[in-house]
Amino acid sequence: MRYPESEKLEIIRLVEQSYLPIKQTLDNLGIARTTCFGLHRVR
Repeated sequence: MRYPESEKLEIIRLVEQSYLPIKQTLDNLGIARTTCFGLHRVR
C-alpha cells in the first residue's frame, strides 16, 4: 500500500510522539514495521 506524503508524515509523528514501544504503536495503527522503517528512510 502506498501512503500519500501527508499520511507518511503523520505516521512518523505518531510513532515518534507515542509513549508506547514502536512495535505496539504500529500494531495499534495496523502498519507493518518494515513499512514504517521504509517511511523513515524516505524522509
